[in-house]
Amino acid sequence: MKSNILLVDDQRDILRLLRSTLESLKNKDIKIFEAPSGEEALLESTRHEINLLVADYKLPGISGVELMRKIRVRHPDVKVIFITGMTDKTMRDEMLNAGALAVFDKPIPLADFLDVVERGLGLVQTIFPSEPHGGQAVEERITRVSDLLANFRQDANAEAVFLLNDRGLVQARTGKLRDSSMEVSLISTLMAIHAASLKVAKHNHQDTIDSYHIFTGGDHDLLFIPVTPLYALLVAGNGLASEDRVLETVGGLLALRTEVEKALKSMGVTGELKAAAAQQKPAPKKQTDKLAKATPAPEMEALLKQAATRKTQAQNPDDFWTEAAQKHANKPLNSEVISLEEARKLGILPDGE
Repeated sequence: MKSNILLVDDQRDILRLLRSTLESLKNKDIKIFEAPSGEEALLESTRHEINLLVADYKLPGISGVELMRKIRVRHPDVKVIFITGMTDKTMRDEMLNAGALAVFDKPIPLADFLDVVERGLGLVQTIFPSEPHGGQAVEERITRVSDLLANFRQDANAEAVFLLNDRGLVQARTGKLRDSSMEVSLISTLMAIHAASLKVAKHNHQDTIDSYHIFTGGDHDLLFIPVTPLYALLVAGNGLASEDRVLETVGGLLALRTEVEKALKSMGVTGELKAAAAQQKPAPKKQTDKLAKATPAPEMEALLKQAATRKTQAQNPDDFWTEAAQKHANKPLNSEVISLEEARKLGILPDGE
């Protein structure tokens, strides 16, 4: 399906960056238009159908939110991504409440930007794809996991629930974050925490990994909990970690983890730290045997035979230094000066001197 993207920013460098980033997708169905102002963007919107608007929040003469509303009169289904140099949370909330897919601060995180573009336009996801599966049986089990996540989301009144694997890919998901702008970076960071938790569990001599991470005070309360060494659960929602709800939420999340772990085991995924370590590939063997069996070059072989037939006598270190001292004891340091003994031998000095 053809997708038209309109880029709007009064900074030419930003427009060039966004265009080159979108072109890196190498998707022939994407066509890109540019405008340096809101007025010119409106003119472009009368010439072409716009599927995605990427606009700076602060444009000369008109704000990005106003531009979005005007373009939606003509193109009601247009998706919108805002870019801003301001970090004011009130303005960010205004953009999200107006229906923006995401809001990116400058400098723009390009991987997150491309991920939102692909999801917003319904393209095949190449930046942040879901984990591929094979076989009807596996698909049915994944569907079961998705049902577990959906039921928990409804019971806990959460905004989103994700099952993530150790490579930071989404195995299953239900719902979405309020602001998906930094979803790629967020999940990548959380999986780094997961990897660190595995190391702590190993140092603590744990047979299973049990750790909990709770983040509050932002767009959502985030609860992150490992399921196995290869998988973890992320839950996002409002008030999930408040004082009067946190114990209930964690209790429900532990029950969810148990059910998800059972489903993963039915797919052959182990939950043991030791088993996960055993699955690691052994280090490649060094090629010492091949080197030892290698045939030497003819020149080297001749030298080896010569060294074997040559008779060598070991010399005592004391004898070596005694011989050296006798040889050089009477030799002057200055090559232009001769000793008295040498002068007498040459007849330069009389014998009585």
